[in-house]
Amino acid sequence: MGFLAWIILGLIVGAIVKAVMPGRVGGGWVTSLVLGVVGAIVGGWIGSLLFGRGVESFFDLGTWILAIVGGLLVAGIYGAIAGRSKTTRAP
Repeated sequence: MGFLAWIILGLIVGAIVKAVMPGRVGGGWVTSLVLGVVGAIVGGWIGSLLFGRGVESFFDLGTWILAIVGGLLVAGIYGAIAGRSKTTRAP
C-alpha cells in the first residue's frame, strides 16, 4: 500500500476506535486519528509476524481486521499510560 492509503486507512481506523472505545481514548479526534495510523502499522506488523500476512491491499478484509485490532491495541495501551499519568499527578 502507498503512503496515502496508510494515512486514509489509519484515519478510518482511528474513527472506528474512537467509536468503540470512547472513554479510553482521551485527547479528542486528532489523538484517535494518530492512534489509528499507528495502530494500522502495528496491526500490519503483528499480522506479518503471526500469520505471514500484513496489511497488503486497501480493499482486503484482512487488512481492515488487522488495522482495527492494531488500533484497539494501541489505543488500549495509550489509555492505560495516559490514565496512569493523570492519576499520578499532584493537584
